[in-house]
Amino acid sequence: MSNLLAAKERTNLKHSNLRNLRESGEIPAVVYGNQNGSTAISVNNGELQKTIKEIGRNGIISLDLEGKSYKVMLSDYQKDPIKNFIYHADFLIVDMSAQLQAQVRINIVGTSKGVKDGGVLQQSLHEVTVTAKPNDIPEAIDVDVTELQVGDTIYIGDIQSKQHVTIDNDGEEVVASVLAPRQEEEINTGEQQDGGIPENEEGRETKPSSES
Repeated sequence: MSNLLAAKERTNLKHSNLRNLRESGEIPAVVYGNQNGSTAISVNNGELQKTIKEIGRNGIISLDLEGKSYKVMLSDYQKDPIKNFIYHADFLIVDMSAQLQAQVRINIVGTSKGVKDGGVLQQSLHEVTVTAKPNDIPEAIDVDVTELQVGDTIYIGDIQSKQHVTIDNDGEEVVASVLAPRQEEEINTGEQQDGGIPENEEGRETKPSSES
């Protein structure tokens, strides 16, 4: 597993140069933070995507900027999903001894008992904000729904104690529920709900996944 990524400082900041940069396989990017100001850089698109695949979205990257090394995280990026091309990236320089906040994906695992009985699993929250030291930030937080019956709900408060990081979301925030088929249909069509149904109607229907 490699987390090394070479970068070049960008000195030509004209907008017209960005197209040439991308056509050459490079991505315009910025590295910033930890009292180092902000520096315009470029990295190779293929090498960046390979690095993300190997160490994950929240992994620590050793960014080599023309001989100077920085520990960074990919704080943000914009990607063309059709062309599979990242067209801009932001790298945050991190202090490995200090805590920081990061977005972490929620990964639903298992098949709930309620779904086996005909219910429909609704995942209301797909990402949480966590606070932890850089090396402790997980790629995803697994939420086991195996014991969930029809009408049951998992809240942030239910999963916090099982984590080694602090989840910053409100403890009453709904992660996932198992709805009776009729209830799930009402939510999707915007009909008024009966009492006892979770208020969060923004979640989309998902299927249990073993993806990590």
